[in-house]
Amino acid sequence: MEEKRESGRTGGRVKGVSISIKSFATALAMLFLLMVVTYAATFLIPGGEYERAVVDGQQQVLPGTYTPVQGGIAFWKWLLSPVLMLGAEGGGTVIAILVFLLVVGGIFHCMDKSGLMYYMLQAIRHRYETKKYRMLLAITLFFMCMGSFVGSFEECVPLVPIAVALAVSMGWDALTGLGMSVLAIGCGFSTGICNPFTVGVAQQLAGLPMFSGAPLRILSFLAIYAVLAFFLVGYAKKIEAHPEKSLLYAKAGKESLVLDDFVPQPDKGRGLKRFIGILGAGILLIFASGFLPFLQGVLMPMIAVLFLAAGLAAVRACRMEWGQIGRYFKDGAVSLLPAVLLILMAGSVRYTLTQAHILDTVLYAVSAFIEKMPAGAAVLLLYAFVMVMDFFISSGSAKAFLMMPLICPVADFCGISRQLGVLAFAFGDGFSNVFFFTNPVILISLGLAGVGYVTWIRWSFKIQLVILAVTGAILYAAACF
Repeated sequence: MEEKRESGRTGGRVKGVSISIKSFATALAMLFLLMVVTYAATFLIPGGEYERAVVDGQQQVLPGTYTPVQGGIAFWKWLLSPVLMLGAEGGGTVIAILVFLLVVGGIFHCMDKSGLMYYMLQAIRHRYETKKYRMLLAITLFFMCMGSFVGSFEECVPLVPIAVALAVSMGWDALTGLGMSVLAIGCGFSTGICNPFTVGVAQQLAGLPMFSGAPLRILSFLAIYAVLAFFLVGYAKKIEAHPEKSLLYAKAGKESLVLDDFVPQPDKGRGLKRFIGILGAGILLIFASGFLPFLQGVLMPMIAVLFLAAGLAAVRACRMEWGQIGRYFKDGAVSLLPAVLLILMAGSVRYTLTQAHILDTVLYAVSAFIEKMPAGAAVLLLYAFVMVMDFFISSGSAKAFLMMPLICPVADFCGISRQLGVLAFAFGDGFSNVFFFTNPVILISLGLAGVGYVTWIRWSFKIQLVILAVTGAILYAAACF
């Protein structure tokens, strides 16, 4: 059988990746509204700036140097901000994400057309059909470890469509697949046992030994994994027994993704081995980056190249001609162009705030307010403050250089250990990454799964509230006892 494309009973299907029109329109409207609100704020919030110094090649805020300056941004700059932000600080990272996204789209479309995606699902289902929940827990733990130990986030986007298709083939839905992949990696990234991009950078800026204070982060990791596992297994069992309870059921109808009995095919088996082998090397490279800092700056381009090589080797093993590969790759990449616009619009918000000189004003006002609070309230306010900033600045390392020089003196003044300040920063930077529509990864992942943003919020807000309560309790207890 070459391939099969039937609607999943709860919203998934075997296919290449593409952005659904509904999820694109929803995200586009929300981002445009945010751009308008941000522009309006430039007229209401006075301008101000902190002095900055270059430390270890990175710009760092100098506490106590805030001074008022002329604010505002020209209308034409705001209008063109989605393009102008590419030339601003952090623009190189955005360009790398966009190229990475187009490579993912092109390769998955080629794999779909070759029938390799369908064959892979047949093979996985054949092996784990009688122990599917053990598989769900193992995949969830794998993604959490990827985020917590090596700070992987954007790099795992290529695995999201596989997790979604796998979840649907097991009788669950696309939301289950998103939960055990992108939600899990966001949770792992947040607990950050040795996440070099949040905990590593933040501790360096706080003058703490690298990755010290790990026991509390390990406790947080285990607590969040238990919460997430309970939620996902319970939801998967509910959907398996009552598919009509899925938020995606009305869209998908009652059709189900029926996989034929697995029959080994030498060409596709060889292609699958090549894909897993090369992609496995990429995963090992991600883990190695936690111990080899020089890899961190070039990790995303290297993963993109390895993923491209894995996909090409796999489809060539399935006897796909180079002309077909080029045509299908182009079609897959073009199908993800709407996501490019969304990512540029999300990045334009930070550009507007910095060009109008109001971002430092907000930092100054909030830090001055938190300094007046007792330790327990102060650490929770720091958590909330970082989470709000995550709405506008998705990069964890960029936020660390911006906020940690301000968080440290606030923590000292309120009697909070700097170690706890780092944990509040990691929590605030991470969990909201899979909730805020200004983060490119959640926009891409939802688009690839064909799930609308509103649907995602309706499905995930309960687990997000539980996680917020658990992490808030951990911070409060650590500050007060």
